[in-house]
Amino acid sequence: MKKSRVLLASLVGSVIEWYDFYLYGTATGLVFTSLFFPNHDPAISLLLAFVTFGAGYAARPIGSILFGHLGDRIGRKAALIFTLVGMGGSSMLIGVLPTYEQVGLIGPILLVILRLIQGIALGGEWGGAILLATEYAHKGVRGLYGSIPQLGVPIGLVAGSFSLTIINYLTTDSQFIAWGWRIPFLLSGVLIVIAIWIRKGIEETPDFQQQKDSGDIARVPIIETFRHDWRNVVRAIGLKIGDGYFNVFIMSFILVYATTYLGYSRETALGALTVGCATMLLTIPIVGYLSDFIGRKVIYVGGLILMFLLAVPYFSMINKGSAWLYIMEVVVLGVVWGAIFATQGTLFSELFPAKVRYTGLSVGYQVAAAIVGFGPMLWTTMAESYGPSPWVFGGFMMAGLVLSLVFCLFTPSVRTSAHSEKRKTA
Repeated sequence: MKKSRVLLASLVGSVIEWYDFYLYGTATGLVFTSLFFPNHDPAISLLLAFVTFGAGYAARPIGSILFGHLGDRIGRKAALIFTLVGMGGSSMLIGVLPTYEQVGLIGPILLVILRLIQGIALGGEWGGAILLATEYAHKGVRGLYGSIPQLGVPIGLVAGSFSLTIINYLTTDSQFIAWGWRIPFLLSGVLIVIAIWIRKGIEETPDFQQQKDSGDIARVPIIETFRHDWRNVVRAIGLKIGDGYFNVFIMSFILVYATTYLGYSRETALGALTVGCATMLLTIPIVGYLSDFIGRKVIYVGGLILMFLLAVPYFSMINKGSAWLYIMEVVVLGVVWGAIFATQGTLFSELFPAKVRYTGLSVGYQVAAAIVGFGPMLWTTMAESYGPSPWVFGGFMMAGLVLSLVFCLFTPSVRTSAHSEKRKTA
């Protein structure tokens, strides 16, 4: 029962954090461009709105250092309570934020500040949720346990997108613009209370408790991480960049790309994204379980190679009709990227000893996230200059995937965290 509650705690917090984070991304294309960044040129409005979207990614490394310090010094549980408060509070405030028309530049400035807080909170959430699951897991199921928090990404994205879609359906256009879009942001407050209640009922992870009992706690985790484990931080960054660009595109920018540049209806684009995310719900736990038997690195490399081979075909086929859009979202997002993402948390966590694991895992992942988070800005510019060219967009993705494949060659194969624990940390 205890481990079931731990997995639930890692999943529910992850779902809510990603719900809030992706809710912002969906609202960017729907309302933020007109309410907070009005401009006579729609492309400029969209570009400005995606600057704030990218700001959330840029702030994530700050959260990884802040909450990594807290998680490695005081405990995983305490850090994860604070990440929920930060994300939930900022999302609720977005729900009551005055627009540009009401307060001028103060509106978009406040929106950017709240987006930065969201990014900081998420920067500490992901690594903590992974460790909450994997540090409770016994040998042989660590891959499966580490995949459970990853389910929060597709669930949170669909929940965030659908919440706005449902409100849009139940209100007129004027009502939705005036107040309807605010409701999903305000509802996050209720969800946060539930998640905090679940997380407060769990104990500290065994790995951290062992470190605490031994007295071997890092004084300044970020310094110790870069002193002894900087290579693994660089590895994590390189491993994430390739699939990260594709991830941001097929889970966020695809709605703008498909509707603005390919002429699909929003319902069709959202439907394809939803089916892809639903496929991930099956792929992630299955691949997570298999990774304990065939190795996480093998799956990771295989996934990157497949994604590389599908890069140009993906952009070519989604332009052929809605059926192909659905198929390619299922294959590339639901199966291939789902397999990579299933192993990512556990693979990265196994690179670091428990003493600095929260910090090392989080910093490596979130620095890469900060880099790829400005992808929508680049893609908006690319689309305006070259149109929806499969070779331009596919080539961009292939370059990042090659980088990640190179880093894979220098990443050790590890199936359990026992290897990390045996490493010299001083």
